Amino acid sequence: MTKKERALFVVEELEKLFPNPAIPLDHTDPYTLLVAVMLSAQTTDKKVNEVTPDLFARANNPKAMRLLEVDEIKEIIKQIGLSNTKAKNLKRLSEIIEVKHDGVVPSTFEELEELPGVGHKTASVVMSQAFGHPAFPVDTHIHRLMTRWKLTNGKSVEQTEKDAKKLFPKELWNKLHLQIIYYGRAYSPARSWDLERDFISKKILSK
Repeated sequence: MTKKERALFVVEELEKLFPNPAIPLDHTDPYTLLVAVMLSAQTTDKKVNEVTPDLFARANNPKAMRLLEVDEIKEIIKQIGLSNTKAKNLKRLSEIIEVKHDGVVPSTFEELEELPGVGHKTASVVMSQAFGHPAFPVDTHIHRLMTRWKLTNGKSVEQTEKDAKKLFPKELWNKLHLQIIYYGRAYSPARSWDLERDFISKKILSK
């Protein structure tokens, strides 16, 4: 299999398994998506979805969030990793969105990445899933699988993102990155990896 053939095989198999992948983080609009994605760094989407209902009941927009004290935010999200830093960033980014962007989440990579606690991956998720801009956010699942499938050299997430964008058609990016995440969780986890269950990897590695 050439790299292009492997990429096509991956796309075809993922489309069979996950034809309509939902965003795994519960949200209702660009702001709540931004908050959820920011909170998901170094923790699971499941854990984030457990804390955001209480958080959004208190504040589901920048104006309300900026009125909360950092300690209040931290208490609500204390179950997730880096809660102290995330609480500070959440209050500060909400202030910036409210004051600088008139309460509206900005829709460019540059403006999003200027917000506290928002890196390129978080900005990519918001740009792709909230605003429909073609992007290919690379998380640990995608980085691991792209390497395992010999679609990148795996040296960095930045390189993996570049390779993914070269290999896959732009119109597939927003959907495909979700499909790969779901496949990684269901068939190719980082721990207790079973090649027999991970049929995409098995097919690719056997060639």
